[in-house]
Amino acid sequence: MSVEHIRVLARTNIAMPPIIVHRRTMCVIDGVQRVRAAELSARDHIEARFFDGDENDAFVLAVEANTANGLPLSVADRKAAATRIVGTHPMRSDRWIASVSGLTASTVGEIRRRSTVEGTRSNTRIGRDGRRRPLDGAEGRRLAGELMHADPDRSLREIARAAGIAPSTVLDVRNRISRGEDPVPARKAREEPDPVAILRTLCKDPSLRLTEAGRALLRWLDTHTVTGQAVPPVTDVPAHCVDAIAALARHNARYWAAFGDRLGDHSGQ
Repeated sequence: MSVEHIRVLARTNIAMPPIIVHRRTMCVIDGVQRVRAAELSARDHIEARFFDGDENDAFVLAVEANTANGLPLSVADRKAAATRIVGTHPMRSDRWIASVSGLTASTVGEIRRRSTVEGTRSNTRIGRDGRRRPLDGAEGRRLAGELMHADPDRSLREIARAAGIAPSTVLDVRNRISRGEDPVPARKAREEPDPVAILRTLCKDPSLRLTEAGRALLRWLDTHTVTGQAVPPVTDVPAHCVDAIAALARHNARYWAAFGDRLGDHSGQ
């Protein structure tokens, strides 16, 4: 809590949004500093709205309100909040939790993978629009196929609800099985980014090439980016150097991954 921020609020004459109070516990969910400012300026009342959800939903609302309106939370605070929300709302999608906590979806995904509360597993997640979507389409397709084999007369909608996929997907699964095909279509190979093309695009960006800091960043990226052609053949590595070079490669990989995560968190601030 910032004492200086409270003093600024106490001096201002601008109308502020109402505070939000959890009706059952009468705890202030959003607006504690506005309450302190009202006390400091000797006001005897403040506009408020009541929230009637449970305490876990109240915490989500408090984090979301602070991310949108309050003093910025530190990255550590946002990650701690996301960790708690992953535990209390495991069915919510990574993007939904990210939008609440001010992190990136990839960071929330990493928090979820490290979480010890993943006991309530499901093939679906609830997104920001409130709709339930499959977490893994392949897993849902396989489950739908198993349900069809177990009960051929079961309706498409019943199977869709049980497997957490759309009825149209269940129909596709049924058609594929009838043709003797796998319920899961073969996945296309993931397209890798072209580092040379990315660097070429960055070098054209005026915000980088026209500033000293930007040019320094471009030089650093050019020096540290590895293209497929730049990787030496494994057979060129002397046997006695293999372990040391492998350790160095893994260290560089971890460094770049951590750097990417920090960039992702910075973009969510």
